[in-house]
Amino acid sequence: MVMPVETRYTKSGDIHIAYQVSGNGPLDLVYVPGFVSHLEADWESPVKTRILERLGRSCRLIRFDKRGTGLSDRGAAIPSLEQRMDDVRAVMDAAGSKQAALLGVSEGGPMSILFAATYPERTLSLSIYGSYARRLWASDHPYGRTAADWEGFVQRLESEWGGPVAMDIFAPSVAENPQAREAWANYLRQAASPGAAVAIMRMNGEIDVRQVLPAIRVPTLILHRIGDRLTSIEQARYLARSIAGARLVELPGADHVPWIGDADTIIAEVEAFLGSSMLAAEPDRLLATVLFTDIVGATERAAAVGDREWHQLLSQHHALVRRELAKFRGREIDTAGDGFLAAFDGPARAVRCAQAIQRAVRTNLEIDVRAGLHTGECELMEGKLAGLAVHIGARVAALAKPGEVLVSNTVKDLVAGSGLVFADRGDHVLKGVPGQWHLFSAAPPGLRA
Repeated sequence: MVMPVETRYTKSGDIHIAYQVSGNGPLDLVYVPGFVSHLEADWESPVKTRILERLGRSCRLIRFDKRGTGLSDRGAAIPSLEQRMDDVRAVMDAAGSKQAALLGVSEGGPMSILFAATYPERTLSLSIYGSYARRLWASDHPYGRTAADWEGFVQRLESEWGGPVAMDIFAPSVAENPQAREAWANYLRQAASPGAAVAIMRMNGEIDVRQVLPAIRVPTLILHRIGDRLTSIEQARYLARSIAGARLVELPGADHVPWIGDADTIIAEVEAFLGSSMLAAEPDRLLATVLFTDIVGATERAAAVGDREWHQLLSQHHALVRRELAKFRGREIDTAGDGFLAAFDGPARAVRCAQAIQRAVRTNLEIDVRAGLHTGECELMEGKLAGLAVHIGARVAALAKPGEVLVSNTVKDLVAGSGLVFADRGDHVLKGVPGQWHLFSAAPPGLRA
Protein backbone atom coordinates (compact mmCIF):
# COMPACT_ATOMS: atom_id res chain seq x y z
CA MET A 1 0.00 0.00 0.00
CA VAL A 2 1.31 3.47 -0.88
CA MET A 3 1.09 5.82 2.10
CA PRO A 4 -1.12 8.76 1.06
CA VAL A 5 0.73 11.21 3.33
CA GLU A 6 4.24 11.47 4.72
CA THR A 7 5.03 10.63 8.34
CA ARG A 8 7.23 13.31 9.87
CA TYR A 9 8.94 13.71 13.23
CA THR A 10 9.42 16.57 15.64
CA LYS A 11 11.03 16.65 19.06
CA SER A 12 9.17 17.45 22.25
CA GLY A 13 11.92 17.75 24.82
CA ASP A 14 14.04 14.66 24.20
CA ILE A 15 11.22 12.61 22.67
CA HIS A 16 10.49 12.16 18.95
CA ILE A 17 6.80 12.59 18.14
CA ALA A 18 5.47 11.19 14.85
CA TYR A 19 2.85 13.27 13.04
CA GLN A 20 1.06 13.54 9.71
CA VAL A 21 -0.59 16.47 7.95
CA SER A 22 -3.27 15.80 5.35
CA GLY A 23 -6.02 17.74 3.62
CA ASN A 24 -6.16 21.35 2.53
CA GLY A 25 -9.26 22.79 4.19
CA PRO A 26 -9.50 26.40 5.41
CA LEU A 27 -8.66 25.72 9.08
CA ASP A 28 -6.36 23.45 11.06
CA LEU A 29 -7.80 20.56 13.08
CA VAL A 30 -5.58 18.70 15.56
CA TYR A 31 -6.86 15.17 16.17
CA VAL A 32 -5.89 14.05 19.68
CA PRO A 33 -6.15 10.25 19.73
CA GLY A 34 -7.65 8.10 22.43
CA PHE A 35 -5.99 5.15 24.19
CA VAL A 36 -3.44 4.05 21.54
CA SER A 37 -2.91 4.89 17.88
CA HIS A 38 -0.74 4.21 14.83
CA LEU A 39 -0.66 6.86 12.10
CA GLU A 40 0.20 4.58 9.19
CA ALA A 41 -1.97 1.65 10.27
CA ASP A 42 -4.96 4.01 10.22
CA TRP A 43 -4.67 4.19 6.42
CA GLU A 44 -4.93 0.40 6.15
CA SER A 45 -8.59 0.57 7.16
CA PRO A 46 -11.00 1.58 4.35
CA VAL A 47 -13.39 3.09 6.92
CA LYS A 48 -10.69 5.20 8.60
CA THR A 49 -9.27 6.23 5.23
CA ARG A 50 -12.68 7.49 4.15
CA ILE A 51 -13.06 9.43 7.41
CA LEU A 52 -9.59 10.97 7.18
CA GLU A 53 -10.12 11.97 3.56
CA ARG A 54 -13.49 13.49 4.37
CA LEU A 55 -12.03 15.54 7.22
CA GLY A 56 -9.23 16.62 4.90
CA ARG A 57 -11.76 18.28 2.60
CA SER A 58 -13.00 20.58 5.37
CA CYS A 59 -9.73 21.23 7.22
CA ARG A 60 -6.01 20.69 7.28
CA LEU A 61 -5.86 17.62 9.50
CA ILE A 62 -2.93 17.27 11.92
CA ARG A 63 -2.58 13.88 13.61
CA PHE A 64 0.09 12.42 15.88
CA ASP A 65 0.95 9.34 17.93
CA LYS A 66 1.41 9.96 21.64
CA ARG A 67 4.86 9.27 23.04
CA GLY A 68 5.15 5.59 23.95
CA THR A 69 2.68 4.53 21.23
CA GLY A 70 2.47 4.12 17.47
CA LEU A 71 5.40 5.55 15.52
CA SER A 72 6.56 7.93 18.27
CA ASP A 73 9.41 6.97 20.58
CA ARG A 74 8.40 3.72 22.27
CA GLY A 75 10.99 3.81 25.05
CA ALA A 76 9.41 6.92 26.53
CA ALA A 77 7.56 6.76 29.81
CA ILE A 78 3.79 7.17 29.58
CA PRO A 79 3.26 10.94 29.57
CA SER A 80 1.38 13.13 31.99
CA LEU A 81 -1.29 15.51 30.68
CA GLU A 82 1.23 18.32 30.81
CA GLN A 83 3.71 16.43 28.62
CA ARG A 84 0.90 15.61 26.20
CA MET A 85 0.15 19.34 25.95
CA ASP A 86 3.81 19.95 25.18
CA ASP A 87 3.66 17.29 22.46
CA VAL A 88 0.63 18.96 20.84
CA ARG A 89 2.36 22.35 20.92
CA ALA A 90 5.47 20.81 19.37
CA VAL A 91 3.44 19.16 16.59
CA MET A 92 1.48 22.35 15.89
CA ASP A 93 4.72 24.33 15.70
CA ALA A 94 6.30 21.76 13.38
CA ALA A 95 3.20 21.80 11.15
CA GLY A 96 3.22 25.61 11.03
CA SER A 97 -0.11 25.87 12.84
CA LYS A 98 -0.51 28.99 14.96
CA GLN A 99 -4.15 28.30 15.80
CA ALA A 100 -6.23 25.16 15.46
CA ALA A 101 -9.45 23.45 16.43
CA LEU A 102 -9.00 20.41 18.68
CA LEU A 103 -10.79 17.09 18.41
CA GLY A 104 -10.10 14.96 21.50
CA VAL A 105 -11.26 11.34 21.46
CA SER A 106 -11.78 9.36 24.67
CA GLU A 107 -8.62 9.83 26.77
CA GLY A 108 -7.60 12.60 24.37
CA GLY A 109 -10.46 14.65 25.81
CA PRO A 110 -8.96 15.65 29.19
CA MET A 111 -5.71 16.75 27.56
CA SER A 112 -7.63 18.75 24.95
CA ILE A 113 -9.63 20.40 27.73
CA LEU A 114 -6.44 21.36 29.55
CA PHE A 115 -4.83 22.64 26.33
CA ALA A 116 -7.85 24.78 25.42
CA ALA A 117 -7.93 26.37 28.86
CA THR A 118 -4.16 26.92 29.01
CA TYR A 119 -3.65 28.13 25.43
CA PRO A 120 -6.90 29.87 24.41
CA GLU A 121 -4.95 32.01 21.94
CA ARG A 122 -4.02 28.86 19.99
CA THR A 123 -7.40 27.11 20.23
CA LEU A 124 -10.17 27.90 17.74
CA SER A 125 -12.66 25.44 19.19
CA LEU A 126 -12.90 22.21 21.16
CA SER A 127 -14.67 19.00 20.13
CA ILE A 128 -14.76 16.01 22.47
CA TYR A 129 -15.97 12.50 21.69
CA GLY A 130 -16.61 9.66 24.18
CA SER A 131 -14.68 11.40 26.93
CA TYR A 132 -14.75 12.46 30.56
CA ALA A 133 -13.33 14.89 33.12
CA ARG A 134 -12.57 12.21 35.71
CA ARG A 135 -12.37 8.53 34.84
CA LEU A 136 -13.00 7.06 38.30
CA TRP A 137 -15.91 7.24 40.71
CA ALA A 138 -15.84 9.73 43.59
CA SER A 139 -18.46 10.73 46.14
CA ASP A 140 -18.98 13.98 44.23
CA HIS A 141 -18.61 12.31 40.81
CA PRO A 142 -20.79 9.18 40.69
CA TYR A 143 -20.48 8.79 36.90
CA GLY A 144 -17.07 7.13 36.88
CA ARG A 145 -15.93 3.52 37.15
CA THR A 146 -15.02 2.21 40.60
CA ALA A 147 -11.32 1.71 41.26
CA ALA A 148 -11.81 -2.06 41.57
CA ASP A 149 -13.78 -2.25 38.32
CA TRP A 150 -11.17 -0.20 36.49
CA GLU A 151 -8.29 -2.31 37.80
CA GLY A 152 -10.10 -5.44 36.68
CA PHE A 153 -10.49 -3.95 33.21
CA VAL A 154 -6.79 -3.04 33.11
CA GLN A 155 -5.78 -6.55 34.11
CA ARG A 156 -8.02 -7.94 31.39
CA LEU A 157 -6.27 -5.77 28.80
CA GLU A 158 -2.89 -7.06 29.92
CA SER A 159 -3.87 -10.74 29.93
CA GLU A 160 -5.69 -10.63 26.56
CA TRP A 161 -3.37 -8.23 24.68
CA GLY A 162 -2.39 -9.55 21.29
CA GLY A 163 -5.91 -10.70 20.52
CA PRO A 164 -9.20 -8.84 20.00
CA VAL A 165 -9.18 -7.66 23.60
CA ALA A 166 -12.34 -6.13 25.11
CA MET A 167 -14.21 -5.71 21.84
CA ASP A 168 -17.42 -6.30 23.79
CA ILE A 169 -16.69 -2.96 25.49
CA PHE A 170 -14.87 -0.97 22.81
CA ALA A 171 -16.91 -2.09 19.79
CA PRO A 172 -19.81 -4.37 20.78
CA SER A 173 -21.65 -3.96 17.45
CA VAL A 174 -18.89 -5.91 15.64
CA ALA A 175 -17.56 -7.97 18.54
CA GLU A 176 -18.54 -11.25 16.88
CA ASN A 177 -17.36 -10.31 13.37
CA PRO A 178 -14.20 -12.36 12.53
CA GLN A 179 -12.76 -9.75 10.16
CA ALA A 180 -13.35 -6.94 12.66
CA ARG A 181 -11.79 -8.98 15.47
CA GLU A 182 -8.67 -9.66 13.42
CA ALA A 183 -8.36 -6.00 12.36
CA TRP A 184 -8.79 -4.81 15.97
CA ALA A 185 -6.15 -7.20 17.31
CA ASN A 186 -3.67 -6.27 14.54
CA TYR A 187 -4.16 -2.55 15.14
CA LEU A 188 -3.61 -2.80 18.90
CA ARG A 189 -0.41 -4.82 18.43
CA GLN A 190 0.97 -2.19 16.06
CA ALA A 191 -0.12 0.70 18.28
CA ALA A 192 1.35 -0.33 21.64
CA SER A 193 2.96 -3.03 23.73
CA PRO A 194 0.92 -4.60 26.52
CA GLY A 195 3.04 -2.81 29.13
CA ALA A 196 2.41 0.56 27.52
CA ALA A 197 -1.32 -0.14 27.25
CA VAL A 198 -1.53 -1.00 30.95
CA ALA A 199 0.50 2.05 31.98
CA ILE A 200 -1.72 4.33 29.89
CA MET A 201 -4.90 2.94 31.40
CA ARG A 202 -3.59 3.15 34.96
CA MET A 203 -2.56 6.76 34.41
CA ASN A 204 -6.01 7.48 32.99
CA GLY A 205 -7.48 6.36 36.28
CA GLU A 206 -5.65 9.24 37.98
CA ILE A 207 -6.92 11.99 35.65
CA ASP A 208 -9.21 14.67 37.06
CA VAL A 209 -9.71 17.92 35.13
CA ARG A 210 -13.07 18.85 36.65
CA GLN A 211 -11.80 22.10 38.13
CA VAL A 212 -10.49 23.17 34.72
CA LEU A 213 -13.89 23.00 33.01
CA PRO A 214 -15.14 26.47 34.05
CA ALA A 215 -11.99 27.96 32.45
CA ILE A 216 -12.95 26.76 28.94
CA ARG A 217 -13.85 29.87 26.92
CA VAL A 218 -13.75 28.50 23.36
CA PRO A 219 -16.74 27.07 21.44
CA THR A 220 -17.19 23.48 22.61
CA LEU A 221 -18.95 20.45 21.11
CA ILE A 222 -19.44 17.25 23.11
CA LEU A 223 -20.33 14.04 21.26
CA HIS A 224 -21.19 10.80 23.03
CA ARG A 225 -23.00 7.57 22.22
CA ILE A 226 -25.81 6.90 24.66
CA GLY A 227 -24.97 3.24 25.22
CA ASP A 228 -21.16 3.64 25.41
CA ARG A 229 -19.97 0.70 27.56
CA LEU A 230 -16.58 2.15 28.44
CA THR A 231 -17.58 5.70 29.36
CA SER A 232 -21.06 6.50 30.67
CA ILE A 233 -23.21 9.06 28.84
CA GLU A 234 -23.47 10.78 32.23
CA GLN A 235 -19.82 11.76 31.85
CA ALA A 236 -20.72 13.72 28.72
CA ARG A 237 -23.71 15.31 30.40
CA TYR A 238 -21.47 16.40 33.26
CA LEU A 239 -19.03 17.99 30.81
CA ALA A 240 -21.86 19.83 29.08
CA ARG A 241 -23.17 21.20 32.39
CA SER A 242 -19.71 22.32 33.46
CA ILE A 243 -18.42 24.04 30.29
CA ALA A 244 -20.16 27.33 29.59
CA GLY A 245 -22.04 27.28 26.29
CA ALA A 246 -21.06 23.71 25.41
CA ARG A 247 -23.30 21.88 22.94
CA LEU A 248 -24.03 18.22 23.72
CA VAL A 249 -25.01 15.79 20.97
CA GLU A 250 -26.15 12.39 22.22
CA LEU A 251 -25.82 9.74 19.53
CA PRO A 252 -27.39 6.30 19.28
CA GLY A 253 -25.22 3.23 19.65
CA ALA A 254 -22.98 1.48 22.17
CA ASP A 255 -19.59 1.54 20.43
CA HIS A 256 -16.87 3.55 22.13
CA VAL A 257 -14.55 3.48 19.10
CA PRO A 258 -15.63 6.39 16.87
CA TRP A 259 -14.96 4.75 13.49
CA ILE A 260 -17.16 1.74 14.39
CA GLY A 261 -20.89 2.23 13.93
CA ASP A 262 -22.29 5.40 12.40
CA ALA A 263 -19.01 7.26 12.01
CA ASP A 264 -20.43 9.50 9.30
CA THR A 265 -22.83 11.13 11.76
CA ILE A 266 -19.96 11.94 14.11
CA ILE A 267 -17.93 13.49 11.30
CA ALA A 268 -20.96 15.44 10.03
CA GLU A 269 -21.50 16.93 13.49
CA VAL A 270 -17.83 17.91 13.73
CA GLU A 271 -17.85 19.44 10.24
CA ALA A 272 -20.99 21.47 10.95
CA PHE A 273 -19.53 22.66 14.24
CA LEU A 274 -16.23 23.69 12.66
CA GLY A 275 -18.12 25.54 9.96
CA SER A 276 -20.18 27.48 12.47
CA SER A 277 -17.37 28.27 14.92
CA MET A 278 -16.20 31.85 14.72
CA LEU A 279 -12.56 32.79 14.81
CA ALA A 280 -11.32 32.75 18.36
CA ALA A 281 -11.51 36.13 20.06
CA GLU A 282 -8.44 37.64 21.69
CA PRO A 283 -8.40 35.87 25.08
CA ASP A 284 -8.50 37.90 28.27
CA ARG A 285 -8.50 34.87 30.56
CA LEU A 286 -6.44 31.70 30.65
CA LEU A 287 -5.61 28.76 32.86
CA ALA A 288 -2.30 29.12 34.66
CA THR A 289 -0.43 27.69 37.62
CA VAL A 290 0.66 30.50 39.91
CA LEU A 291 3.68 30.15 42.18
CA PHE A 292 4.37 32.34 45.20
CA THR A 293 7.68 32.18 47.03
CA ASP A 294 9.18 34.16 49.89
CA ILE A 295 12.20 33.92 52.13
CA VAL A 296 11.59 32.42 55.56
CA GLY A 297 12.53 34.78 58.40
CA ALA A 298 13.44 37.58 56.02
CA THR A 299 12.91 40.39 58.54
CA GLU A 300 15.06 38.74 61.20
CA ARG A 301 17.80 37.93 58.68
CA ALA A 302 17.85 41.50 57.37
CA ALA A 303 18.12 42.89 60.90
CA ALA A 304 20.94 40.48 61.73
CA VAL A 305 23.16 41.14 58.71
CA GLY A 306 22.44 44.81 58.01
CA ASP A 307 21.11 46.60 54.95
CA ARG A 308 24.14 46.29 52.71
CA GLU A 309 24.65 42.55 53.12
CA TRP A 310 20.89 41.97 52.96
CA HIS A 311 20.61 43.75 49.61
CA GLN A 312 23.47 41.65 48.27
CA LEU A 313 21.74 38.52 49.51
CA LEU A 314 18.46 39.59 47.89
CA SER A 315 20.23 40.22 44.59
CA GLN A 316 21.75 36.74 44.66
CA HIS A 317 18.39 35.24 45.64
CA HIS A 318 16.62 36.98 42.77
CA ALA A 319 19.23 35.78 40.28
CA LEU A 320 18.84 32.17 41.44
CA VAL A 321 15.05 32.34 41.29
CA ARG A 322 15.12 33.84 37.78
CA ARG A 323 17.56 31.17 36.63
CA GLU A 324 15.19 28.42 37.71
CA LEU A 325 12.16 30.19 36.25
CA ALA A 326 13.89 30.32 32.88
CA LYS A 327 14.82 26.64 33.11
CA PHE A 328 11.21 25.55 33.81
CA ARG A 329 9.51 28.01 31.41
CA GLY A 330 8.05 30.11 34.22
CA ARG A 331 7.07 33.71 33.65
CA GLU A 332 7.94 36.27 36.31
CA ILE A 333 4.82 38.30 37.05
CA ASP A 334 5.84 40.37 40.05
CA THR A 335 8.62 40.77 42.59
CA ALA A 336 8.09 42.51 45.90
CA GLY A 337 10.82 42.54 48.51
CA ASP A 338 11.89 38.95 49.05
CA GLY A 339 8.90 37.35 47.31
CA PHE A 340 8.16 36.25 43.74
CA LEU A 341 4.95 35.65 41.82
CA ALA A 342 5.40 33.54 38.70
CA ALA A 343 3.06 31.80 36.26
CA PHE A 344 3.44 28.50 34.37
CA ASP A 345 1.56 26.79 31.57
CA GLY A 346 2.07 23.41 33.28
CA PRO A 347 1.53 22.53 36.96
CA ALA A 348 4.20 19.81 37.14
CA ARG A 349 6.83 22.23 35.82
CA ALA A 350 5.70 24.75 38.43
CA VAL A 351 6.10 22.26 41.28
CA ARG A 352 9.52 21.16 40.07
CA CYS A 353 10.57 24.78 39.66
CA ALA A 354 9.57 25.53 43.25
CA GLN A 355 11.61 22.54 44.43
CA ALA A 356 14.58 23.66 42.34
CA ILE A 357 14.38 27.18 43.77
CA GLN A 358 14.40 25.79 47.29
CA ARG A 359 17.45 23.64 46.57
CA ALA A 360 19.31 26.50 44.89
CA VAL A 361 18.85 29.07 47.63
CA ARG A 362 19.49 26.53 50.41
CA THR A 363 22.70 25.30 48.75
CA ASN A 364 24.08 28.66 47.64
CA LEU A 365 22.74 31.12 50.22
CA GLU A 366 21.88 28.94 53.24
CA ILE A 367 18.37 30.34 53.41
CA ASP A 368 14.97 28.70 53.16
CA VAL A 369 11.99 29.72 51.09
CA ARG A 370 8.38 28.64 51.36
CA ALA A 371 6.30 28.13 48.22
CA GLY A 372 2.62 27.84 47.40
CA LEU A 373 0.94 26.88 44.13
CA HIS A 374 -2.55 26.84 42.69
CA THR A 375 -3.91 26.25 39.18
CA GLY A 376 -6.93 28.26 38.12
CA GLU A 377 -8.41 30.70 35.66
CA CYS A 378 -6.60 34.04 35.69
CA GLU A 379 -7.44 37.39 34.15
CA LEU A 380 -4.92 38.99 31.81
CA MET A 381 -4.49 42.66 32.61
CA GLU A 382 -1.69 44.48 30.76
CA GLY A 383 0.65 41.52 31.03
CA LYS A 384 -0.20 40.91 34.68
CA LEU A 385 -2.37 38.19 36.18
CA ALA A 386 -5.32 38.84 38.45
CA GLY A 387 -8.37 37.04 39.77
CA LEU A 388 -9.33 34.60 42.49
CA ALA A 389 -6.74 32.00 41.43
CA VAL A 390 -3.96 34.45 42.24
CA HIS A 391 -5.43 35.14 45.69
CA ILE A 392 -5.75 31.42 46.37
CA GLY A 393 -2.10 30.87 45.42
CA ALA A 394 -1.02 33.59 47.84
CA ARG A 395 -3.10 32.09 50.66
CA VAL A 396 -1.69 28.61 50.01
CA ALA A 397 1.85 30.01 50.17
CA ALA A 398 1.09 31.73 53.48
CA LEU A 399 0.32 28.31 55.01
CA ALA A 400 3.51 26.66 53.76
CA LYS A 401 6.12 25.69 56.31
CA PRO A 402 9.79 26.68 55.93
CA GLY A 403 11.27 24.74 53.02
CA GLU A 404 7.86 23.37 51.97
CA VAL A 405 6.15 23.35 48.58
CA LEU A 406 2.44 23.45 49.36
CA VAL A 407 -0.11 22.94 46.58
CA SER A 408 -3.87 23.01 46.17
CA ASN A 409 -5.84 19.89 45.34
CA THR A 410 -6.26 21.22 41.78
CA VAL A 411 -2.51 21.13 41.21
CA LYS A 412 -2.24 17.59 42.58
CA ASP A 413 -5.09 16.36 40.34
CA LEU A 414 -3.51 17.82 37.20
CA VAL A 415 -0.05 16.25 37.60
CA ALA A 416 -1.24 12.63 37.31
CA GLY A 417 1.48 10.55 35.72
CA SER A 418 4.24 13.06 36.50
CA GLY A 419 5.89 10.96 39.21
CA LEU A 420 5.52 13.75 41.77
CA VAL A 421 4.70 12.54 45.29
CA PHE A 422 2.51 14.42 47.78
CA ALA A 423 1.69 14.24 51.46
CA ASP A 424 -1.84 15.11 52.59
CA ARG A 425 -1.98 18.33 54.62
CA GLY A 426 -5.75 18.19 55.14
CA ASP A 427 -8.49 20.78 54.71
CA HIS A 428 -7.86 24.46 55.37
CA VAL A 429 -9.77 27.71 55.34
CA LEU A 430 -8.01 30.28 53.15
CA LYS A 431 -8.48 33.82 54.32
CA GLY A 432 -10.98 35.65 52.13
CA VAL A 433 -11.64 32.59 49.95
CA PRO A 434 -14.95 30.70 50.20
CA GLY A 435 -15.09 27.07 51.34
CA GLN A 436 -12.45 24.66 52.53
CA TRP A 437 -9.39 23.81 50.50
CA HIS A 438 -7.58 20.48 50.53
CA LEU A 439 -3.82 21.05 50.47
CA PHE A 440 -0.86 18.77 49.79
CA SER A 441 2.86 19.03 50.44
CA ALA A 442 5.13 18.08 47.54
CA ALA A 443 7.70 15.51 48.64
CA PRO A 444 11.38 16.19 47.92
CA PRO A 445 12.60 15.14 44.46
CA GLY A 446 13.76 11.56 44.23
CA LEU A 447 10.76 9.99 45.93
CA ARG A 448 8.55 8.14 43.46
CA ALA A 449 4.87 7.35 43.56
